Amino acid sequence: MVVGILFWALALLAVLAGAAVFIVDSMARATYALALSFIAVGLQVVLLQQSYVGVVVILMMVMEMAVMAVYMVMFMGMNPALMPMDMVHGKVAALSVSVGTFVVLAAGIFLVEWPTRRGAPAGDLTRALGEELMGPKMLVMAVISPVMVATIVAGIVLAAHRTRYDRMGDDLRGPPSDPQPGGVGR
Repeated sequence: MVVGILFWALALLAVLAGAAVFIVDSMARATYALALSFIAVGLQVVLLQQSYVGVVVILMMVMEMAVMAVYMVMFMGMNPALMPMDMVHGKVAALSVSVGTFVVLAAGIFLVEWPTRRGAPAGDLTRALGEELMGPKMLVMAVISPVMVATIVAGIVLAAHRTRYDRMGDDLRGPPSDPQPGGVGR
């Protein structure tokens, strides 16, 4: 009974936080709302006794949202939480595509002939899933991850034609020489 109530409370929190992504007026608040939604979903998965998958969902999504917040601050050059903005562009088109997609997917639930189960499920589903996801591919992921991080850093270095050293000099003293006034050195 308690698990059922907690599950539906987390479902409501996930939906409300997901809706808040499109209601709040800044990218940072939208990022935190999305992280909260994913945490609620991860906790639901934990309640379904799939602890490994639930914890992985929570860790992946929280780290992804943290990286997104860092990139926002890095590229926007100021606190994005203070910058009001509209998170939805093309509202009529977005709403019509969303409703159409929902109708098609919901109709698919009832109209598609679902396959019957072949074989029996593994004794420990969580262990079987973990071995399938991480077993033979763990070495590949351990090698690819640093390469991906290095690629991201190299892309940022190559894309940023001016750095703080270019703006303020090697000793980082004095007023910055910004080509457009109104930035840091106004």
